[in-house]
Amino acid sequence: MAFSSAPRHIKSRDQFIGWSPDVRMKNLSLMAYNTRFLILPWVLVKSLASHILSQMARRISRDWQNQYRHPIYYLETFVDKSLFKGTCYKAANWIYLGDTTGRGKNDQTGKPNRSIKAVWGYPLNKRFREYLCHVG
Repeated sequence: MAFSSAPRHIKSRDQFIGWSPDVRMKNLSLMAYNTRFLILPWVLVKSLASHILSQMARRISRDWQNQYRHPIYYLETFVDKSLFKGTCYKAANWIYLGDTTGRGKNDQTGKPNRSIKAVWGYPLNKRFREYLCHVG
């Protein structure tokens, strides 16, 4: 499992949070992106993936605070729809927000050039919108 800083703009996520472009750029560091989650195919433990996601969600903000000196309030990930369904994220109560456009962050053509991915999000705090949309 690996996490990194969140992508600059994801339409479905930004609409779900309800922040303006200016506030998004200011507060994007308050969320993290699950870049990698792998359980090898020969590991057969019922509900292992959703259990790991739940355990990680309980501690990641504290770990992030210790490492980067600020908390995070929201997690997100992408699931390649041509390969996976995102079942473990759904089972761990992540929220399906919509799909990517398939254009990538540096799109110059306005046409899809990669696979469409499902966008999943997970609020780490009930007041996540308040924290992410704060302008002060």
